[in-house]
Amino acid sequence: MIRLAVVAVLAAGAAALNIRPTQQTGVKRIDLLRHDLSTAGREVIQARVEVAPGFTAPKHKHPGEEMVYLIEGTLEYQLEGQPPVTLHPGQVLFIPAGTPHSAKNVGRSVGAELATYTVEKGKPLLVLVK
Repeated sequence: MIRLAVVAVLAAGAAALNIRPTQQTGVKRIDLLRHDLSTAGREVIQARVEVAPGFTAPKHKHPGEEMVYLIEGTLEYQLEGQPPVTLHPGQVLFIPAGTPHSAKNVGRSVGAELATYTVEKGKPLLVLVK
């Protein structure tokens, strides 16, 4: 009975935070926070993004800035026009608004980042770039 109650509370909490994986195999985004900013038309979104070993997220961009904090694993980021950057746990990366980029898990275990986006409200968070 207690286990059932705990599961119900966890499920309700996940629903309230809008936790959902992306549809793409190899990467999963778990939304943690979405909140309006004091600047009109802007919001902050914070998510845990998990990348499977050997997987490369396709090139994409965001309608605002992205701040990355690597939680675990080893991820290599390729920002358009710049040399690749490899992050290890505890390291950070700033990705300017609209900058096409991709991320590849170059480690042997799941890589996880805490991604914080300050973006234009109402626009898609992620836009694929060819």
